[in-house]
Order: sequence, then C-alpha cells, then structure tokens
Amino acid sequence: MAKRKILYGAFILILLLTSCKKNRNELSKPNTPGNKENAYEYNTFFLPEKDGDSQPYVGDTMPFYENGSYYIYYLKDGGDSYNHSVYLITTTDFISYQEYEKPVLESSRDASQDSWIGTGSVVKVNDKYLFFYTGHNSSPAMEYKEEILLAEGSSPYNFEKKSGWEIIPPSDLGQKNDFRDPQAYYDAESDKIIMTVTASKGNVARILKYSMNKDLSDIKYEGIIFSDPTKKFWNLECSDTFKIGNYYYITYSAQDDTLWYAISDKVYGPYRNAKRLDSKLFYAAKHVESASNYYMVGWARRSESPSSTQEVSAWAGNLAVQKIVQKEDGQLLLAPVEAIKKQFKTKEKLTGKKNMQIEAGSLFTYEELAVCPESFLLEGKFEYSEKGTFGLAFDYNGRQNKYKIISISPADNKLQFFFNEGNTLIAETEVELTEGNKYSFSYIQDGSVGIFYINNQASLTVRLYGVTGNPVRLFAEANKVKFTDLRQYTK
Repeated sequence: MAKRKILYGAFILILLLTSCKKNRNELSKPNTPGNKENAYEYNTFFLPEKDGDSQPYVGDTMPFYENGSYYIYYLKDGGDSYNHSVYLITTTDFISYQEYEKPVLESSRDASQDSWIGTGSVVKVNDKYLFFYTGHNSSPAMEYKEEILLAEGSSPYNFEKKSGWEIIPPSDLGQKNDFRDPQAYYDAESDKIIMTVTASKGNVARILKYSMNKDLSDIKYEGIIFSDPTKKFWNLECSDTFKIGNYYYITYSAQDDTLWYAISDKVYGPYRNAKRLDSKLFYAAKHVESASNYYMVGWARRSESPSSTQEVSAWAGNLAVQKIVQKEDGQLLLAPVEAIKKQFKTKEKLTGKKNMQIEAGSLFTYEELAVCPESFLLEGKFEYSEKGTFGLAFDYNGRQNKYKIISISPADNKLQFFFNEGNTLIAETEVELTEGNKYSFSYIQDGSVGIFYINNQASLTVRLYGVTGNPVRLFAEANKVKFTDLRQYTK
C-alpha cells in the first residue's frame, strides 16, 4: 500500500510540474492581444473547442427548450464545420455547456440546394422534432439562391433531411435571392405550424408569414407581417416572435446593424415602436423561454484581428445570453442572467477607492479603480450633474491615447463603446438618463467579451482584446460624477 501511495504521489507531482511548465511557457510568450485571447478558457461566453490550431466560432443561434434543458443549435464558423453546418450545445444554467462533436445538420458536399446551411429553428409537434432551415446555393445553375428546407428527428440530437420538401420564394416578392431564416411555432389552438421567413420586396426588408398542417401539408403563404420602418436595411435577419404578458413582440437583427424589437397588441402584428436593443456586437439573437424566464441567445461579435484598434466587424464570435426584462409599458430591456452573476463570489480588493468623485474639465480625467482579471463582475452606482461623458476606461497597451472606453453620454442619450480614447466609435445604443438621479450598473467580462448594464435602463455588449492584467479606470470629461459602492468580484 505504501508503494502505491508513493507512486501516486510521484504521478501527481509530474502533473503539477507539467502544468507549471505550461503556465511558464504561456507567460513567457509576448503579452499580445492574440496570445491573451488564445489563453482564455471561456465559460460564461461559450466558445467551441479548437480543431487543431483552428478556433471555430458561434454563428447564428437557434435555441430550443425542453424539460429543463436549453438546446442551442448554431451555425459553426471555421474548424471542422463545412460551410456553416449546424452544431449543438446544451445547458441547464447558461454557465456550463455540453458540446457535441458531430454536426446535427451538415451542409451538402455536392451541388444541392443546401451547399451552405443558413439559420432556422426547431419545433416539436407531438413526438417529432422538426428542423426548418435555410438552404443556400449561389451557383448560377440554381433558380433560387435560398429555399426553406426541412429535417426531421425523433430526438433533439439527431435529424434526417427530408428529401423533396421545400418552400420557395413566392412570386409576389419579385426576387429569388433573399428568402431565409425560418422561425417555426406550433399553434395548438389551430393545430397548425406557423412560420415566419425574412425576405425583401421592392428593395424593402420584410418578414413573411406561412402556415401549414402539422403533417407538413397545405403550405400557405399568408403575406407580409412586418416591413422595415427605416427602409434602409438590406435584410431583417433571424426574426422571432413571442408573447410576454399582454404584449406580442417581433425581434430581428437588421443587416450589419443591431438587434431590434417591435411591439403589438395582437399576435403577428401590426407592430409599432421599432427600437434597437443592445448594440451591433450582440447579433442574430433569438428568444428562448422556460416556465418562468425569457432569454435572448445570440453571439458576441469579434474583430478580424485581436490587435485591431479600428474595428470589431467579423462574422460569428462567442455565445452570449441575456435575460429579457419587460417594463410596465411593454418596452423590453436586457439584464444579466442571474446564474451568471452568482458565479462571481470572491470580493477583490480595489486598487482605487470604493467611493470616488471626478470633477473634469474639457480633458479626460482618470481615476484608477481595479485590475482587469480574465473573468470578473464590477458593480456600483453613479450620479452626474453636467452633460459631458463618463464611464470605464481599459488600458490596452500602456498608452492613454489607445484606451478602450465604455462611455455614457447624457447629451447624446447614448451608451457607447470606443477605441483610441474616444476617437473610434465601435458600437452604441440608446439610453435616457437624468442629471442628479442615482443609477446602478453591472459589468460582466469573460475573456475579451463584456456586457455593460445600466440596470433597468440599457445594455451594451463590448469586445475588449488585450486588456487582461491591465488597469481599469473611471473617467469623466466636462462633467462632475460621483461613483459610489464600487465592488469587484471574481469566480
């Protein structure tokens, strides 16, 4: 027995020494944004496992809920995914995820309609799981660039494509190119499947409605239920409809813009008060609901290069989930998922003070607050008395003119994210605040992904490469701001 204990102890020692050697090797690498990104172990904002040296990313999500589990289907970009094939992760809490290695639906490797797979949705009818999805093929030989296709399964883990089943764009659209992102629902009252599809007509982005019997027969095109009120977007991607309380909602990601929502008193419209929700860095989100909560599940946008100081514009990124909050007047807000916040239990000592006041003139004034760990929660309160900007500043490379900042601008009614100390606008959303009022905020960061919340007011998703291990500062310009009850927590 003693010999076994010695051998076991030696084995553990070898593992520890190997781990230490790996950590020393990681630390000895140049402290670049790319090296930091490669070293992150994402939990809160899921990232697929690497395929060799290739890092895949989460594209458009298609969430489905059943019996306490969230099934998040997504278009996988890169790695072992062929032409945006659909992969699956599952979770019960949006903290820990089970990643499945094989694709649920793989793009066809021939000249079929689905040589690329586009966004879709899963709906359960009786004991059958139906996966409606976009088949994309831009070959000149194809009459339609996009069609709605179908796969069927006896479980949410495996699907077989249904040969010969399709929905083609109606002639009423006058175009054969943009017709995608089917979102299907089962309506028990009518015993029918209802589906929305995004398309365009007359160069205006639209959302269409279809119905069919639950056996997939008698497919009917029922017209346009929503048109882009701005008339400036190419497409209204990944649309979704749902009900909370007495209000009905339609959500969509306006092409190359942000997540939007509109409200109705009736199912499937007419809709009113179209409004942005979060920023363009939280994209292609769809809702999923349990017995008691509603969530938006999307992806946090990334840069083409972690070292870029000019853009965050690449397609696909990390999974991001936020809770939907409904106000009394029906407006929607996004808030942190409670389980995600509860992960952060260890209170850290600030490098600055718990309560600070900044009186700033026309130049940026900074006060150091904390060190930026790999994963953390920052909370506090603020009140202001002037019109200038204020917020959080993240040290990128030791140069003040390269700070990345989350900025509150009362004069513009904006919550904004900048590179280069406010000179390069990356993302923004709307927020209306009042001088002299006290507001609370929460900021969650995991790796290079962060979401800033002015509680009960607005949310802003950000991407902060290269800031881990560097100072986090408070800042203000042309304003007098009191920051109070500041706290930082890690896991």
